[in-house]
Amino acid sequence: MEFLSTWCWCGAVALVSIIIVILSTQISRARYQGTQLPPLVSGAALLALIPTLVKNGMPAVFNHLYAKYGSVFMVSPFGLKMTFLAGPEVTTHFFQGLDSEISHGDLFEFTVPMFGLAIAYAVDSATRNEQKRFHLEALRPSRLAGHVPKMLQEVEGHFGKWGEEGVIDLKLEFERVLMLIASRCFLGKEVRENMFDEITTLFTELGNGMSLGSILFPYLPTPANRRRDRARIRLTEILSEVVESRKRSGRVEEDTLQGLIDSKYKDGRSTSVQEVVGLIISLLFAGKYTSSVASTWTGACLLSHPTFLAAAIEEQEQIAKKYKDGLDYSAVMEMETLHNCIKETLRMHPPALALARKAHTHFTVQTREGKQYEIEPDHPIATLVLVNNNLPYIYKEPQVYDPRRFGPERKEDIALGKLSYMSFGGGRHVCTGEAYAYMQIKLIWSHLLKNFELQLISPFPETDWGNYVAKPKGNLFVRYKRTGSVQSI
Repeated sequence: MEFLSTWCWCGAVALVSIIIVILSTQISRARYQGTQLPPLVSGAALLALIPTLVKNGMPAVFNHLYAKYGSVFMVSPFGLKMTFLAGPEVTTHFFQGLDSEISHGDLFEFTVPMFGLAIAYAVDSATRNEQKRFHLEALRPSRLAGHVPKMLQEVEGHFGKWGEEGVIDLKLEFERVLMLIASRCFLGKEVRENMFDEITTLFTELGNGMSLGSILFPYLPTPANRRRDRARIRLTEILSEVVESRKRSGRVEEDTLQGLIDSKYKDGRSTSVQEVVGLIISLLFAGKYTSSVASTWTGACLLSHPTFLAAAIEEQEQIAKKYKDGLDYSAVMEMETLHNCIKETLRMHPPALALARKAHTHFTVQTREGKQYEIEPDHPIATLVLVNNNLPYIYKEPQVYDPRRFGPERKEDIALGKLSYMSFGGGRHVCTGEAYAYMQIKLIWSHLLKNFELQLISPFPETDWGNYVAKPKGNLFVRYKRTGSVQSI
């Protein structure tokens, strides 16, 4: 009797399970009724793009695909699918979706050998989100204001060593001065004054771990990966000693490193030495690496457009008259012309060609033309930043460098909402260092515009798409002549 009862119970459970599966399938079909999978580009269609890739690079390939297939399409090389999205209409969920629905997944595995096993994509999403909060706290506006005098000191000290006139490579100059700024603001005096040269060399080796080969195969024992790993180990040794020394002595400094040492998780746990070191390395890397690239592109664009260069110089003259006692955070915030020049540079030369995520659940998108597409889970999704930033129905004459497009009369960057401009990401995934990046780039260019005449003597650079951050190829030689006197603060 017990056996019969158990058998009937199992049969009932099986029947209920079948009914649930049928209902859920019908609900799923009803949910996606009227949708279809995005156009698929594979096989011969992909092979036909090889000449375009070889001749004009990856941006030309994506522009071609967008023009032919629209704002949503799939690419399938070697049987691996990846969905691409372009335009604010189809990227809302990409930027706003919960981590349980769409996240970076394992796409950022290459950062683990760079930043260690205690932070970011080496830890679970809950811990990672709390660590992101530590970074946000370190870069909030009230803290940024305190960085201005330190940044100015490094900027004036560095460019004060230039002669009355000469020729320099702006790319190298910006790499140097931004490392000085990052060391001063993030690491404090003990590192900046005693270990700067070694730290700079180590970060250069770490940066070489951002090549395409290292991104695709982060654990392959290539020479670049081995140098990257040695650099991270040595950086960890140096910075761990700094953190432990502060903890032992009870010494408190006014820098970002101290803020991370004092940070606490929601359960009351303090950050460990390994976590602090990983967090500061990642922050220092982002603060120096991407900003040096953005500063270089800004120079190439400004010095190639005399009208906007003159407008930026005029703004600096007016601000100098208003802030006779020296620049502060308020003065930086008033540099609207220079801000828009940098922003337009980053529209045309964004740090990344595309941003990638991985969908964990189905979702649908609707194009500007009203077509609905089903986005399947469990394969990578990317939004095409460069395509988005050049859409003609958002940006008038997008191929033209025109910072006025961000002014109050046009406001093209928010023409179709906040996702009209994607150079710093958006939504839940907006870059936490955006305000910091603008501030240091504006302070650098404010000083240069007030104190030097600058002439670009190199050709306008091509883009090196072989790195995670799209930097200018080659050198950026500039002839300078001192016009003002450097004032110390």
